[in-house]
Amino acid sequence: MSQPHLHLPRHGLLLPRRSRRVFLADLGKGALAALTLPVFAACADDDDPSEDTPTSTPMSTSTVPPAPTEGAAATTEGSPAATEGTPAGTSAGSWERVVLGGVSAYVLLRDGEAAVVDTGNPGSAGDIEAALAGLGVGWESVGHVVLTHAHPDHQGSLPEVLELAPDAMAYCGAGDLGAIVSPRPPTTVVMGDQVFGLDVIETPGHTPGHICVLDRAASVLVAGDALTGAEGGGVAGPNERFTPDMDTAWASVGVLGSYDYETVFFGHGDPVTGGASEAVAALFAEQA
Repeated sequence: MSQPHLHLPRHGLLLPRRSRRVFLADLGKGALAALTLPVFAACADDDDPSEDTPTSTPMSTSTVPPAPTEGAAATTEGSPAATEGTPAGTSAGSWERVVLGGVSAYVLLRDGEAAVVDTGNPGSAGDIEAALAGLGVGWESVGHVVLTHAHPDHQGSLPEVLELAPDAMAYCGAGDLGAIVSPRPPTTVVMGDQVFGLDVIETPGHTPGHICVLDRAASVLVAGDALTGAEGGGVAGPNERFTPDMDTAWASVGVLGSYDYETVFFGHGDPVTGGASEAVAALFAEQA
């Protein structure tokens, strides 16, 4: 597998290889049942000291699919579970982290086209534009804008971004659609869908329609707020302060730990750039 060109410092958490537990549920069964919970709270702490300096870093109840269980079949590099669904000939491309105070957005450039994952708080479009310029492209190259969820520090600049990128399509999880503010209706996506070669993984709990995207070609997971970066490096669980259904959110962590990826990007916290899926699986095992 070719590795991505990551414009960011390495903060890897390397854990010993362990037997992989895979998610055995049918990923083609469609959307997960939506949580009937509010999704309007911001995710970042108001006193987060990192909120001062935006930068671009070169680099009710719901159901979720069953979490991995002991004794499930192992997954190895190159197995069908690790590669199924990856478009033939998909290049790894270049990922860029855009640090917008206490939250991060991400830009993927692949074969001259760009996707933006999350848009930060209102007023963040200029920093996203700078990240695009750093990759040698502009708004005209943006074809896709993916929202991991509807909290205002992740969708806040969506209207401005879509105005600047008139050809871009927006995407979100169905459970969050009613809370998205957009000049044109986003397309809802469910488990098993793909956007720009990125696999959609439904991860409710933090919000009803929270999604993550997995770039198999680059071995990168963009986790939104389904996970957070641990202080000092590493992987932590969802922020309980802003997560109304922690039981469902932790089940979603178990789902994320069943995939294979080397790097995980968070909405809040520094990325983990080595052994990321093993770290997520270990985190879920500790919680369980």
